[in-house]
Amino acid sequence: MLSRLSRRSYCTSVNRPWLFLGLGNPGDKYKGTRHNIGFEMIDVFAESVGIQMNLVNFKALMGQGLVGDLPVILAKPQTYMNLSGESSGPLAAYYKLPLNRVLVVHDDLQLPCGVLRLQDKGGHGCHNGLKSVMHHFRGNREFARLRIGIGKPPGQMDPKAFLLQKFSMSARERMDGALAEGVEALKLVLSKDFGESWRLFNVEQKYKHLKQHTVIAA
Repeated sequence: MLSRLSRRSYCTSVNRPWLFLGLGNPGDKYKGTRHNIGFEMIDVFAESVGIQMNLVNFKALMGQGLVGDLPVILAKPQTYMNLSGESSGPLAAYYKLPLNRVLVVHDDLQLPCGVLRLQDKGGHGCHNGLKSVMHHFRGNREFARLRIGIGKPPGQMDPKAFLLQKFSMSARERMDGALAEGVEALKLVLSKDFGESWRLFNVEQKYKHLKQHTVIAA
């Protein structure tokens, strides 16, 4: 459980903490599915910076630590995707964080598989997890996102079924590469002005996507 001491030390830090929220569904049944890539991103980032995800509070599995001299709070809401805001809203409120220090990591059907995009704000794009988060942020959309492309379902496949499927072998390879790039993106957010960070990163991702299409066409 989190203590008041941990909150006080974070909130009085010279550098205001960042909260990175990864969206997904709890339980082994959903592990490795497309809809859980937000959870995976948080796990990979936590391992890369040495933060242990060993706290449980606010209906979330959490970790906290320093990346350089910046305090960072990592969380994976355990409420199931469509109720993610029940965890993220109280968590941000507890640490008295402005929404410009919150970043949500989530899967995105509108981006090609393995392509990432940073945004400083936006709508929910029919993503139920984001809908819930925005609702518990009192309708405010002024929080950052790391969108992780999972591609669109083939043919007439039900999008819900597609989201709950595991990745094919080739898609898994692309996602593993994307997760490594996501770690660098999150570090970039911590190290520089966010506007500069997302522009630089998104340009690189755009060219990666164009390069993939060129290889396929050839």
